Amino acid sequence: MQVYKKILVTIDCSPVDDAILRHVSALARQNDAQVHLLHVVHSHTLDQDRVMREQAKSCLESYRATLQAQGVEAHLVIRSGEPDDEILAEIAGADYDLVAMATHGHTFIGDLIFGSVSRSLKHKIGIPLLLLKSE
Repeated sequence: MQVYKKILVTIDCSPVDDAILRHVSALARQNDAQVHLLHVVHSHTLDQDRVMREQAKSCLESYRATLQAQGVEAHLVIRSGEPDDEILAEIAGADYDLVAMATHGHTFIGDLIFGSVSRSLKHKIGIPLLLLKSE
């Protein structure tokens, strides 16, 4: 029985990605699911957006190659804007069964200061949200 067919994984191209990718890879293989790797570029100028998009594409292509070598069908999605808004727009525009993301493990005070995309998403989406604390 397939529980998940299409998994959206938010990626920030940092070491926290490794934990969620390992977990989602196993989950995708168990469910014969597609994985969609999403990175949101949060830039302030067009030049910055262009450079950050190129960096994100390189990062995501590396992750896609790793997933595909493990037998997982993987797709890339790069959006620009506010992370919360763009993730919500991506979810609304597709038929994902699960959103998966690694958390940075901020303290309560850190979450208050820096904000938390995961906290925002858990209140706004109608599909399962898998949060995995990074190591």
